[in-house]
Amino acid sequence: MQAIILFGVLASTYLMVIAKRTPALIRYFRYQSFFLFLATFAVAIEERQIDLYIIAGLLFVIKVCAIPYFLNRIIKRMKVSEDLGLFVNAQLSLLCVLGFTYLSWVFAERILAPRNEAQAIMLAVAFFVVLAGMFLMVFRMTALAQIIGLLVMENGLFLLASTVSGGMPFFVEIAIFFDVFVSVIIMGFFVYRINKLFTHIDVNKLSRLKG
Repeated sequence: MQAIILFGVLASTYLMVIAKRTPALIRYFRYQSFFLFLATFAVAIEERQIDLYIIAGLLFVIKVCAIPYFLNRIIKRMKVSEDLGLFVNAQLSLLCVLGFTYLSWVFAERILAPRNEAQAIMLAVAFFVVLAGMFLMVFRMTALAQIIGLLVMENGLFLLASTVSGGMPFFVEIAIFFDVFVSVIIMGFFVYRINKLFTHIDVNKLSRLKG
């Protein structure tokens, strides 16, 4: 079961990196969050802890349902091009993240010295997701894609914390979920206002307004 979930996280992350349109990027982020929900729910069943059930429920409500719905609604209201605007094309992006996969495995296996192979794989996947989120933030031109890149990084950090420490304290997790949800809403409104003022959300064009 764990292997299937980790494969789902990897596959959805690869799909996000090669996506060329914003709706597809949001859809694949939903898939990734769903697999994280499954991983948390499986641990909750195994450990029989009520706080893990609550965290799994929040993952499903906020990241699988609420945030993708909110981002899709922003796209429809702005009526802008759905093209992500790639600094690096899909083929080269795929080669980059394949390199990230190898580097993540080397880092997890040789530097962190995991207890067993299963933990090594989870650490490698977590680091890979963080690096993929950073890649999306740097090499995608639209503000919405960069918001999703930030959310992908947060998913990777969530998986990393769960692997290294067995999960963060319950109230810390609740606070992080609340902060992420509020931050996405605020950033979404900023993107909407930027589009209303400048008729686009291409951050490459916005950088020309400096000085």
